[in-house]
Amino acid sequence: MRSMVKGVLGGKCRPLHRRLRRRSPSPFRGGFWALLLLAFFAAPAVADPYAPRDLSGVKHPDWARSAILYQLNTRQFTAEGTLAAAEKQLPRLKALGVDIIWLMPVQPIGVKNRKGTLGSPYSVRDYYQVNPELGTMADLKAFVRTAHRLGLHVILDWVANHSAWDNPLVASHPEYYERDWKGNFRPTPWWDWSDIIDFDYRQAGLRRYMGAAMLYWVKEADVDGFRADVAAYVPRDFWEDVRTELDRVKPVFMLAEAQMRDLHDRAFDASYAWGWYEAVENIAQGKADVGALFGYYSENESAWPAGAMRMTYVENHDQNAWHGTQFEIFGKALANATVLSVVGEGIPLLYNGVEAGNPKRLAFFERDPIAWRPHPQGDLYKRLFALKHRNPALWNAPWGARMVGVANSAPSKVFSFVRQKGRARVFAAMNFSGEAQAVTFKDRLADGAYRDFEGGGAATIDESTRLVLPPWSYRLFTAE
Repeated sequence: MRSMVKGVLGGKCRPLHRRLRRRSPSPFRGGFWALLLLAFFAAPAVADPYAPRDLSGVKHPDWARSAILYQLNTRQFTAEGTLAAAEKQLPRLKALGVDIIWLMPVQPIGVKNRKGTLGSPYSVRDYYQVNPELGTMADLKAFVRTAHRLGLHVILDWVANHSAWDNPLVASHPEYYERDWKGNFRPTPWWDWSDIIDFDYRQAGLRRYMGAAMLYWVKEADVDGFRADVAAYVPRDFWEDVRTELDRVKPVFMLAEAQMRDLHDRAFDASYAWGWYEAVENIAQGKADVGALFGYYSENESAWPAGAMRMTYVENHDQNAWHGTQFEIFGKALANATVLSVVGEGIPLLYNGVEAGNPKRLAFFERDPIAWRPHPQGDLYKRLFALKHRNPALWNAPWGARMVGVANSAPSKVFSFVRQKGRARVFAAMNFSGEAQAVTFKDRLADGAYRDFEGGGAATIDESTRLVLPPWSYRLFTAE
């Protein structure tokens, strides 16, 4: 504090103070300077630009503490492809164990420069209407009411970066849009997104319009937040301002399609864990060993806010349509990828159809309904979700426990860790190789009494434990 006084008063506090005293003829000069110094020390400190930033994250809604996301592609979710038909399936999703339904964009789709027969739901023609192919505003409200009655929450996919070419804003507010070097409207540069044109967020009017549109859906349809398409392409301060306004209406949940930590500062609860997906994919395809996961989790713990929820998944609409199904990408490692996506750090996402073992890439611009059937993946997810809900160690950030790596005798093949919160504990060991591994554990972090996740039998982990893991298999132990 003394050095701060010196800096503010010129570096020589005492001589300056004496000079000031000599200049003051007042009999109260000593008391005056005492009061002045008292006021200085009591004043708020000037922000230190080199102090560490508080990246503790936004205040998450309480109902997100153990939440699981479910992405619902209304077009493909049922044979009818409507919100009313999807509403009838909400009890099934509740029984599966999901908590937050993410509806892909529900607004009308642009016709000009449309791709395919039905176009992309991310080419929005009107931000205040419901796509008649999906139903009506009344249908959406009924969907949300039923979800809420079941204890579920609903977030809408929101496309803020761009609109359809034939959105009314193009004619009424052409200044809201970016232009190319020739002065024409332009799609997002470098991507093959010819069915949309980009907004210009330097325009205050656009910001007011987009923020008001988002508030409309929260107030009118009672939705519980948004998944923000290409969130990093929109200025961060816009999202931060919108989050503040939305939270004044009700506590909301915000998911960013981005992998950018500062979006968690004051705007988003969750963002994509692209690095996690890439690491597990590379391991599954023989391009990396489990060190790829060490890299991801090290960065997650060291460089990201403790309150940031990183969304883990084996499919979403983009991966399924353009990259590959869960079976194509993960192959024999799918069970490990599935388990790790739920019991590792992060908020898990289930894309519709994954639980039914959907074997195909769903058409993106056409109707291509999911063929629903019982499948072992659905049973596995249901059991994993139940475990996540009842075991506080597995809850989402910041409520759950950190993963702590447990050293084992096959460090490049077997990934092992423990998560513990109070008496709740989970220990996992996963063989990410095509050969059986008999492993021992080199420290005492995982020691204790457990139940085996498969079968529920009692198990003890200590220094004498030797686990035999078949190729591409996992062992999961829980204490609650």
